Amino acid sequence: MARTLHSLLRIRDGHHAHVANEELFFDLVYVFAVTQLSHTLLHHLTLWGAIETTVLWFAVWLGWQYTCWVTNWFNPERPQMRFVLFASMGLALVMAASIPEAFGDRGLIFAGCYVAMQVGRTLFIAWQLGSEHPLSPNYRRMLGWLCISGCFWIGGALAQHELRLVLWVIAVICEYVSPMFGFALPGLGRSRASDWTIEGGHLAERCQLFVIVAFGESLLATGATLAGTEVWNSAELSAMFATFLGTIAMWWLYFATSSKDATQRITQSENPGKIGANYHYIHALLIFGIIVSAVGNDLAMEHPSELASFAQIMVIAIGPVIYLLASAIYKRVVYGRIPLSHVAGVVVLVAVAALGKDVQLLTLGWVTTGILLAIGLWENSRTQSS
Repeated sequence: MARTLHSLLRIRDGHHAHVANEELFFDLVYVFAVTQLSHTLLHHLTLWGAIETTVLWFAVWLGWQYTCWVTNWFNPERPQMRFVLFASMGLALVMAASIPEAFGDRGLIFAGCYVAMQVGRTLFIAWQLGSEHPLSPNYRRMLGWLCISGCFWIGGALAQHELRLVLWVIAVICEYVSPMFGFALPGLGRSRASDWTIEGGHLAERCQLFVIVAFGESLLATGATLAGTEVWNSAELSAMFATFLGTIAMWWLYFATSSKDATQRITQSENPGKIGANYHYIHALLIFGIIVSAVGNDLAMEHPSELASFAQIMVIAIGPVIYLLASAIYKRVVYGRIPLSHVAGVVVLVAVAALGKDVQLLTLGWVTTGILLAIGLWENSRTQSS
């Protein structure tokens, strides 16, 4: 077992661990998952639909996040770990395919695949670690919490619609909050963040790659919508440029003003486990903001000349708001401050939402894009002057 264990762990030689091709291949499933989520929200523009999509997003994110932690510790290029990744990938693919009917007839398929991925992966790692490795207690506690949440996932899938939502919210809370308390369980103790000897550069790069996945889905949706339009008139082309520039502005706010400093921050941290966990919490919100913004882009592309309804106004405004709030927290972790530009942007976007009645979707799209571009220029000038 000692030799097997040694062959599975990543070698910690002080250098930045590279992201393996197996991990990039695994992420391809999540392009599809993000597309499924955005389309689900697009076709259910109600408060109830937004809540359901949020719960499904957290399930998608948690499945990716827990896998990310595994590949941070264990070498994904080893045959055993490839098996784990590819098995998880297959389950995630079926889970993503069931997203549109997860609160309908395919709830058990969604929940079953998700629980099998989470519990199966963790059980395999716990078995490989044995009982003596320092990571073993952490994985036993993690397995306990995933089994607890799994009961709520499966129970929710067997329940009726309203009760399903309640039980799945509890399941998400179990998995999202338990790391904050070290997966504490009676008789098993609790883990300390300082025990999570993660490779900070690898974790930061993995999060950044998922952001790219989300941006990529947004661009794919923009291109697909334009390709499916029979007549390319000025309104359609204008909407396309608005959504394209808005995506560039969001990319700029993340990659051009903070991502490199964030990698350095987590790599040099005295407690990389804690800051790594915070990274994942923040990115769950940040990427969800990109997904919601992509739905707003779809609305502007498909119906540029229509007057925006209340639900459409909220989607177009709330996506950038979520993104800016998450980006502000992200930069608080990196630089120790909340950027004034992001606060001002949120205030202006809220005002736009309040005053956006009887305004064309195309106009709203350009307004939100203009706000994001202005914030990007503000942050760029601040970075260059500091």
